Amino acid sequence: MISRRRFLAISAAALATPATAQPTKWQGYALGAEVSLTFDAPPQIAEPAIARIRAELERFEALFSLYRPESDLSRLNRSGFLNAPAPEMLTLLQACDRAYRQTDGRFDPTVQTVWQAAAQNGDLEAARQAIGWDRVRISPDHIALDAGQALTLNGIAQGYATDLVTEVLRQEGWGNVLVNIGEYYAAGRNWTLGVSDPQHGIVQTRTLKDQAIATSSPGALRLGGGQFPDFRHFFV
Repeated sequence: MISRRRFLAISAAALATPATAQPTKWQGYALGAEVSLTFDAPPQIAEPAIARIRAELERFEALFSLYRPESDLSRLNRSGFLNAPAPEMLTLLQACDRAYRQTDGRFDPTVQTVWQAAAQNGDLEAARQAIGWDRVRISPDHIALDAGQALTLNGIAQGYATDLVTEVLRQEGWGNVLVNIGEYYAAGRNWTLGVSDPQHGIVQTRTLKDQAIATSSPGALRLGGGQFPDFRHFFV
């Protein structure tokens, strides 16, 4: 099932040819999105780094995935509380809090209740009543949701994971690599990426170096008979 974020995807077909004659690309799936790593190196050199990143992605899934019933996020949504949260969970929720305040509440992870109600033809008005990030309680030893609340981190977890993966690769000496963990980070040298529309093909390109980029689209995910406001694609 294609996601809103992936509908206007950054097309791998528009990547600049890597400097090496033997680039290595690994592709997988994590946090509800396609993921990939592209190295300026032959496979035998890149494989240890790929193995390390696959282990990191498994750890992120165990923390943040909405699709795994036993992930930390799923357990928090199910019970309304999470004891002894992982440092990564605390860091990400603190980033959510900053985004919530910087956007005057427009960025609110408690909107998950509305997505669920729309997808299941549930009571949208009751779901809206549960929205309110200011009612979430976060401390180093405990996270608690208010009655009826549930979180989605899909608007931020992929970017956070992209940053963490990029830092791991940098610490291991990888300078030239294109990281895609649902969002893209172009490290080391210039990488050219294209924004691809399913009907019109490549509509824009960007050349990045030590920068990140993301897209979104109004047309990929429609729930509840158009009851949600239109979304415009954007670069970050």
